[in-house]
Amino acid sequence: MKKIIFVLAVSLLMLACQQNQGTQETRLTFELSFPEERSANVLDGRMLMLVSKDDSNEPRFQISDGPDTQLVFGIDVDGLQPGEAAVIDGNVFGYPLRSIAEIPPGDYWVQGLLNRYVTFQRSDGHTVKLPPDKGEGQRWNRKPGNFYSTPKKVSIDPKQDKAIAIVLDQEIPPISPPQDTKYIKHIKIRSKLLSDFWGCPMYLGACILLPEGFDEHPEARYPLVINHGHFPYTFGGFREEPPDPDLEPTYSSRFDWPGYNKTQQEYAHKFYKWWTAPDTPRVIIIEVQHANPYYDDSYAVNSANLGPYGDAITYELIPYVEEKFRGIGEGWARTLYGGSTGGWEALGVQVFYPDEYNGCYAACPDPIDFRQYCLVNIYEDKNAYFLESHFKKTPRPGRRNWLGEVSCTLEETNHRELALATNGRSGDQWDIWQAVYSPVGEDGYPKPIWDKLTGEIDREVAEYWRENYDLSYILKRDWATLGPMLLGKIHIYCGDMDNYYLNNAVYLIEDFLESTTDPYYSGEVDYGDRAEHCWNGDHTQPNAISRLRYHQMFIPKFVDRMKKTAPAGADLNSWRY
Repeated sequence: MKKIIFVLAVSLLMLACQQNQGTQETRLTFELSFPEERSANVLDGRMLMLVSKDDSNEPRFQISDGPDTQLVFGIDVDGLQPGEAAVIDGNVFGYPLRSIAEIPPGDYWVQGLLNRYVTFQRSDGHTVKLPPDKGEGQRWNRKPGNFYSTPKKVSIDPKQDKAIAIVLDQEIPPISPPQDTKYIKHIKIRSKLLSDFWGCPMYLGACILLPEGFDEHPEARYPLVINHGHFPYTFGGFREEPPDPDLEPTYSSRFDWPGYNKTQQEYAHKFYKWWTAPDTPRVIIIEVQHANPYYDDSYAVNSANLGPYGDAITYELIPYVEEKFRGIGEGWARTLYGGSTGGWEALGVQVFYPDEYNGCYAACPDPIDFRQYCLVNIYEDKNAYFLESHFKKTPRPGRRNWLGEVSCTLEETNHRELALATNGRSGDQWDIWQAVYSPVGEDGYPKPIWDKLTGEIDREVAEYWRENYDLSYILKRDWATLGPMLLGKIHIYCGDMDNYYLNNAVYLIEDFLESTTDPYYSGEVDYGDRAEHCWNGDHTQPNAISRLRYHQMFIPKFVDRMKKTAPAGADLNSWRY
């Protein structure tokens, strides 16, 4: 009898412990509000509470996937009144700690920020609330118009019955537009296609690098080179002045490179000297500005959630640039290149618009085969965050270095996005992939590929992704018609130790291109030994240098191909001076 009572007592104690582990009880709260002097109107958005042990920078700049990340907790606010408090309590989801109840007692720097949303009434009948880009490239911690508080030091103890008031009395100021120079121009156009979709004026822009001698040769018409990638404020990596001798050197932990900022200036000036040299090919380079309510770029394709960005760029923006700056204006005289996001875009645009462009050079592309969506097979795996097993849960890595050392898991990076926003509105990587590739959900937001909290994959959404955006699958499915239009146009480069495991998908597309294409694709797939993210095909330089030489590497290749494939009677002379 005593043994039975003892076992029962132990069982009850274990149950109590399990129940305590499953709750986030605390009397501590944070009460965040904005004053009427900031806005007399009610506001929608995501209220973020940022907590940091590190006083080297504001907490809003310390949220990351790496081991040095600080804390963020977030809730949606709808119709928040001036002076009304948005309350962060123990039930609010956070990253990397899930609740403020888990914060160890101590002194911390705290800061509040409101990522403001506006209401869009789209042409598909859905009404959604999203953060518009304000010229910053969809960055919540730098977005003009967002409210934030001055960081302050407070004592935090989740066991205390305490309300910490935080007033968001600061506002991020507008960003000054970049200035034109002799070589660099900036244009912005209202897109009818995108404006019709979003139900309000929407714009596309471009940062343009004009060739040497542009003004002196008014008769010349030029090939167009499209460099895809993340949002560019201006055309980067081009510096007319020599490196600043007084520049204070900074260390790049990514490349283990002292004074890497000086190296960047050095190679930006080298590019200027190459660009203006007598034997450099005369072409126009553009970097597209297509930031949108979900991310700093659109992935340059048509999407159910983002709208017809592919058509808008190809049929509105590019013809405008070619007309204004004397482009040749034909598919044989347009080439695509880029790395990472830009690598996917270069290949995706070439696949979806095969006759409008004459080649893509895709470096370290985002997943181009969803059987290797980084480390997830979305068609066969049941859970994105963990390897399937009867008896244990093995987390999938999210990022590694060239030695394979892991700095975050796939679950962690997705939970960071979830703390920053619901409904795929974080403005970050996994959410934009979902926004581009997914069908529209019943609520008007992208239908999730997996449960953001648990990682459980939605197989129906995965099938939609395969049919519409799995570039490897689409090439194989449609090669009979696509193949003849893509011969010699596909070039892919990736490091075999890519930080995000992007080389895995490249292996799969290479298997198809090299062994089963009929006609043979006549392109190139190449790998950098032990090279990390952004490797672009240069076997002679370290990654830290080759990433600064994209233009010099690829433009001569583009011009050689154009000369070989131009149709009879094409202009191959006016721009070669």
